[in-house]
Amino acid sequence: METTRKTTDHILRIRVPGELDHHSAKAICREADRRIQTEDIREIIFDFADTTFCDSSGIGMLMGRYKMIRALGGKVRAVQVQAQVARILTLSGVTKIIPVEEVEGGRSK
Repeated sequence: METTRKTTDHILRIRVPGELDHHSAKAICREADRRIQTEDIREIIFDFADTTFCDSSGIGMLMGRYKMIRALGGKVRAVQVQAQVARILTLSGVTKIIPVEEVEGGRSK
């Protein structure tokens, strides 16, 4: 299953799988890094609509892509985040630097 696709506005949209763990985070890193290096990406949108689990590997993947795209002058955001995953992102401090929009089953950030 392909999790990434680029839109015409220099945006890389990444559909995060149901479980964002070491295995899926590594695959997302590899594909996103390749696309950032070969295409004119200026924004990454992480779509968490299907995601119900996120561990520290997922947090690391988000932070790594954030640092990479910010170094290029771009931005990163997360959308359609389930309440349980939003809580993990908040507790880890990710929401202090990556905007989280459209929280499902909870309040929007």
